[in-house]
Amino acid sequence: MDTEQVVGLFRNITTQTLTEALAVVGVAILLVWLSQRLLSWLASRLHSNRRLLVLALIPTIRVLVIVAALIWIVPLFIEPTVQNTVAILSVTGLAIGFALKDYVSSLIAGIVAAYELPYRPGDWIEVEGCYGEVRHVGMRVVEIVTPNDTVVFIPHQKLWTGLIHNANNGGASLMCVVSFYLEPDHDAHEVRRVLQDVALTSPYLKLQRPVLVLLKEQPWGTHYRIKAYPMDPRQQFQFMSDLTARGKECLRRMPVHFARLPTDHATPGTEFTS
Repeated sequence: MDTEQVVGLFRNITTQTLTEALAVVGVAILLVWLSQRLLSWLASRLHSNRRLLVLALIPTIRVLVIVAALIWIVPLFIEPTVQNTVAILSVTGLAIGFALKDYVSSLIAGIVAAYELPYRPGDWIEVEGCYGEVRHVGMRVVEIVTPNDTVVFIPHQKLWTGLIHNANNGGASLMCVVSFYLEPDHDAHEVRRVLQDVALTSPYLKLQRPVLVLLKEQPWGTHYRIKAYPMDPRQQFQFMSDLTARGKECLRRMPVHFARLPTDHATPGTEFTS
């Protein structure tokens, strides 16, 4: 494409054109900012599914506002003919292919994420071993906050190649699992009953969801797992700590002994699961 063809793509740019374009950009920025502020404020006053639904609207509204602004601005500067459109797409494609491949890949993945919803604000996700709550879904990255209050930015590009574990998937229910390890010589029925009572008496328990106590015999002893749901996903760590502390206290009153695991076995503890 020579210089004359490039110049021919554009309209005559006037002060009125620039003013209108700047006004559109300003309104778009204002709308995005207001949607984030107002929807976040509204979500903070809602609970369960309503809160997560409102938070999920933020990235969708942002994409719609940006697309609408581009549809308005581009014809102000470029004559919308078929020839011009083909020429612009060709040049843009080459620039993207050589210079901005990874960045644009994340942008496109961000648009896909806004509609496929593999994660939404309020979801608890794990990506490549990093677990935390989704606080913000941007155009290029998703921002999560880990249990240690560390902010992690993950490019949407991980959608193409990585596994994304979503513990609550837009809902208000997140299963927690707490493990106990006992020597095999004990009354398993009584231990199950005690651990179930521990879960049912927790102040964090979501009563509408089932409580399960599962056990599995191992060469070194018996592995018990309490599987239950906290009232709010954000309470998962308080919930697991409460179950662990009170479960251990109840087991110490019983004629049971905690197992000593082999050194090559994973360290006992609590875990989350979807």
